[in-house]
Amino acid sequence: MKKYFIAGILVWAPMSITIWVIGWGLGLLDGVFGSVMHAIITVFPNQFSSDLQHFRELPGVGILIVVSVIMITGLLAINFAGQWWMKVWDRLVNRIPIVRSIYSSVQQVSSTLFSGSGQAFSKALLIRYPHADSWAIAFQTGMPAKEVAAKLGEDYVNVFLPTTPNPTSGFFMIVPRAHTIELEMSVEEALKHIVSMGSVPPTSSTGLTAAKSNHHL
Repeated sequence: MKKYFIAGILVWAPMSITIWVIGWGLGLLDGVFGSVMHAIITVFPNQFSSDLQHFRELPGVGILIVVSVIMITGLLAINFAGQWWMKVWDRLVNRIPIVRSIYSSVQQVSSTLFSGSGQAFSKALLIRYPHADSWAIAFQTGMPAKEVAAKLGEDYVNVFLPTTPNPTSGFFMIVPRAHTIELEMSVEEALKHIVSMGSVPPTSSTGLTAAKSNHHL
């Protein structure tokens, strides 16, 4: 009975979690549309309020509209006129004292994560953590700032050390490059290995082989 129960969990757990994550994302998109429609109905109460309310309650409409708006925004942003408007918008937002700090930080992080030229999560590394006799898998996220690099005076790298089994939290660390071991496994394989707490090995064993061969570092 225990064997059958565990086998059933292994079948349903990935499917249930996947459906939950997708449902959460779709609900978030639909909630954005619902908030906008609610604001329109509140600010402009007229004879069309009931029709707008019914339109808001249609299932799936909010998701389609939000996705369409995002796609259209992206289409406009990549042409010359859209880039000009984006520069005007950035200059306008950067004049607001508190908003500009939040906006610029989120903009830089988004550009780094979603652009193909960014260095975020460029490779998986082994670093010594939490002490010199143990190793942890981390992700290289770039190079230290100029001031930090000048103060340290050696070859250092920025790494993100995710926690297990929730990789969305973790630690930002600056470590010497000589104290890291670069893995040949992909970032996706390393992330799966971390989330599974080491129970799911990467599909390619080359990364672990390389790590073992350099264990003398």
